[in-house]
Amino acid sequence: MSLWKIAWRSIQQRGLASALTALSMALGVLLVVAVLSIHGVVAQSFNSTSLGYNLIIGAKGGKLQLTLNTVYYLSQPVENIPYEYYLEFTEGGERRRALGHSIRAHVHDAQWDAIDTASLLGTDGLGGILVGESLRAAHADELDLERRGKFGQFSEIAVPLCLGDYFGQFRVVGTTPDMLNKLKYGPYGDKAYAFSQGRNFEHWNTEHGYFEAVVGATVAREMNVILGQNISPAHGDPERGGEVHATQFTVVGILKPTGTPNDRAVFINMEGFYLMEDHVKPLPEGEGEGTGFADIPGGFAEAGEEHGHHGHEHGPQEPLPVEQREVTAILLRTVASNPFIGVTLPTTINEGSVAQCVLPIREITNLFSFIVAPIQAALLGITALVCLVSGISILVSIYNSMSDRKHEIAVMRALGAGRGTVMAVILFESILLSVGGGMIGWIGAHSLMCVPAISDRVEQQTGVPIGFTSFAPPIENLELLGLGPLIGSVPPELLLIPALLLLAVSVGFLPAMAAYRTDVAKSLGS
Repeated sequence: MSLWKIAWRSIQQRGLASALTALSMALGVLLVVAVLSIHGVVAQSFNSTSLGYNLIIGAKGGKLQLTLNTVYYLSQPVENIPYEYYLEFTEGGERRRALGHSIRAHVHDAQWDAIDTASLLGTDGLGGILVGESLRAAHADELDLERRGKFGQFSEIAVPLCLGDYFGQFRVVGTTPDMLNKLKYGPYGDKAYAFSQGRNFEHWNTEHGYFEAVVGATVAREMNVILGQNISPAHGDPERGGEVHATQFTVVGILKPTGTPNDRAVFINMEGFYLMEDHVKPLPEGEGEGTGFADIPGGFAEAGEEHGHHGHEHGPQEPLPVEQREVTAILLRTVASNPFIGVTLPTTINEGSVAQCVLPIREITNLFSFIVAPIQAALLGITALVCLVSGISILVSIYNSMSDRKHEIAVMRALGAGRGTVMAVILFESILLSVGGGMIGWIGAHSLMCVPAISDRVEQQTGVPIGFTSFAPPIENLELLGLGPLIGSVPPELLLIPALLLLAVSVGFLPAMAAYRTDVAKSLGS
């Protein structure tokens, strides 16, 4: 009979005590695997996907808050920056079109329309017209319409975001179609956003005007949103009694699951966002008078409300002038041809007084290094102590049984078993209890991941699907635990096997030595 079988028979003889001892080890391992898996899910939801951009520009303030609010739609919205600052990251054509629809451009046109240039110069005919147009063009240069944005040459993609509204518990994001058309996601940043139904929203179309929306996969599932449905965002955090807007947006697309925070967002046309009530930046008193902007209280936003919930029912609605626009943040991908731009541009922006520039990857890394990693280390330390206590219970269980097993050990010795053989049997018992209980705990932890109430909730909150075969990823920043980079590259669950074997040998050594030193003659005579 093999030594392993003898050890197993010995465990069976003490069935209840052995089961309770193995159960304590199983619970300890279950806690370890649970902590590792939870950390892995959180880390994956934060780090596993490429953002599609490398810089975020927003209002001065907390860098981490700006990152959490912009990338993950967490925390409260930060302050806004002028829309014209966003135009500094665009090329000349877009900037010219936007500033052409501004109050100062309307003022300029209105002033020159009221001037008879030819009569002022005492010139008539074709010469008077040419002189007038020349002066008008010279004056137009003062509007600064022709140049491209100051940072336009460094920008490959610049996507504005307007935040502050909610649809249920989910964040509403006012942006441009470029958000879903040009930005990529995935571990290598090579996946384009795809739609399970419908299409991306458009800047303007005759059917819905500026009022189109796209919802993420999680939003569609949780809120039971269907294609063609009209939804109304609420102004402000719903937990604080946000007021629902009268304006409605038509859902024209539902995104396929991406495993990113965008699964939990509603994307609406930025032009429609501006035209909702309370989204107008107030003008200084008297500014814009006589241009058509100041004639409507609050700008053109309230005019849109008068035209019904879509505003386009009676023709194209006038967009908001740039002076009354603000953006919460700008997602910027710098040109790949000059990698130093991504380093020098933030310094230039931060030295100004308008906005700040943050590197989101750096902020996420700092969050995990200085906040999440120490918490994880503490939790792992606690669960390791639980396993240690379980190991001690194995030691106590086997050691206490030695007084009842002295006669059994003496018989084995009398039949020819050496001291080393007896010692090995006791060590094998400890290994079977430790590793067996550990396997039960591992299976239990991964079985919990299959429970719909748990797996569905985790996927809804993080966008990361989990199941029985979901393994905790390698732990980063293990230097905080005093471990080397080699161990840090191995999935931590695989480290449980040698750790349990080491624990089993350690706790089994004392009772094994007791068995080793058993006096055969005395035990047989008792």
